[in-house]
Parts: sequence; structure tokens; C-alpha cells
Amino acid sequence: MRVAARGLTFDVRAGGPEGGDVVLLLHGFPQHGGEWDAVVPALHAAGLRTYAPDQRGYSPGARPTEVAGYRLPELVADAVAVLDALGVDTAHVVGHDWGAVVAWALAAGHPERVRTLTAVSVPHPAAFGYALATDRRQRARSSYMALFRRAGLAEKVLLAGRGVVLRRLLSGVGDPARVAGYAGPLRTPGALTGALNWYRAMSGRDMKAVGPVGVPTSYVWSDRDVAIGRAAAQACVRHVSGDYRFVVLSGVTHWIPDEAPGPLAEAILARVRGSAR
Repeated sequence: MRVAARGLTFDVRAGGPEGGDVVLLLHGFPQHGGEWDAVVPALHAAGLRTYAPDQRGYSPGARPTEVAGYRLPELVADAVAVLDALGVDTAHVVGHDWGAVVAWALAAGHPERVRTLTAVSVPHPAAFGYALATDRRQRARSSYMALFRRAGLAEKVLLAGRGVVLRRLLSGVGDPARVAGYAGPLRTPGALTGALNWYRAMSGRDMKAVGPVGVPTSYVWSDRDVAIGRAAAQACVRHVSGDYRFVVLSGVTHWIPDEAPGPLAEAILARVRGSAR
């Protein structure tokens, strides 16, 4: 389905019972709403209604050309506007990677719209900032961002050889068909630039503006994540004032929704139900 919001048009995957409680699923880089395909069957079976938008830069109808259009407040405003357009007052919010950053900011800034939060892979921005400042290993893990912020060069590197580097980046997803399903759309002119503009618009000011989160929250981290280390993951608890659960998936890489959809669905359902899992 397509949803019109803020003068843009978002492609949204919808599923599950029409009357079910809503789960908003926010994807990360360099994927799209299809990254939740293996997760949602369990959510639907539990009676939940899911919406997984292709976010700003990923939906062809929501691809501003200016970098400033990809600042975090704009991304959060998109999520709120999509909920408004769908007629949804409150939702259980789940985000992976960059989608987790949006989810954290949404829960902090608009708690009245968020029933529960499940953040996947990326911790609260303040926890990530703390790790960058204090842990040289996290700085090394995050060094790729310098390339991604280089307009033109990043596109050239990632798309060279029909996107071989982009596909290699996604290799942890496992299934070659799913890797191709993520990489293929980003080879469309302008698409990869839209996705990379999230990094280019990133600012310390916007990240520091994300306050503590008071809604019931689960943070799901995997111990083989090459992008987020243990220092950042363990610091997350300091920035959640509501009920908090830290879920560690052993032997799993950064691509949790693809690699471990069953355990992730269990963590989401445990949070939604408020169980003591």
C-alpha cells in the first residue's frame, strides 16, 4: 500500500488482523520494509497488525534531494505522520539499525504515540555517543561512517562492479536472494544517495536532543554485531526510565531480523505482552 504523509508518498507493507493492536516496524540501512518479512508471521499469528514503511530516501515518492531533509527530526516526523495517515493513535514501535534511532527518538519525543519500544541492534543515541567517546573499539567499529558521509565517493565505492561492495556489506543476511532484494533497489538512480543521506545529515546536536525513554522498552543486541560493541549496548540502560529489558542474542550478527527472526519475534511479543521473559 502507499501512504501519503507530509507531501510525500511512502510504500508500506501492511499485514495481520485489521482490528489488531498496531506494530510500526522501522527498517535500517541499507534495507527496506521487507527486512521484517520473516518476523511478521509470528506477530500476525498473535493477533497484531503490522505496518512496515520504506522510509524517507527508500520510498521513491519520499526522496528529497537536500541533505538537510534527512535530519533525525524529519525522520521522526515522518513516522508520526504515517501513523496519523493510518489513523493510528498509538503503536508498539520496533526499529532496527537506523530504524532503531528513529524509534528511540520517537519514544522519547512522542511517548503518547508509543505503547512499547523494541530497539534492535542500535542503542539509545546517548549510549552510542558515550561509547564513541570512551571506547576506541567502538570508534573503530564506526569508522565506516566517514566513507558514507562522503557524497559521491560512497556511491562510487558501494555501487562499483554492479554493487559488489554493497552486496558484501549485506553478506551477513545470508540468503543471496534476500541480499539481492535489498541491494537491487539501491542501484536505481538516486536511491543509494537517499539512503546515505541519513548519515550525511546526522549531527551530534540532533542525537543529544534525544532524551530518556519512559515507555516500556526492550533492547535486542547480538554479540557478533560488527557495528555496535558491548560498551554501547550495556550503556543503554542508563537512558531508559521505564521498564527495561536487555535481550542478548548469542552467535548472531548485525542482521537480526534476517538471521534470527524467531528469537526477535519472541522478544517483540514478550515486550508487547509485558511478560517477564
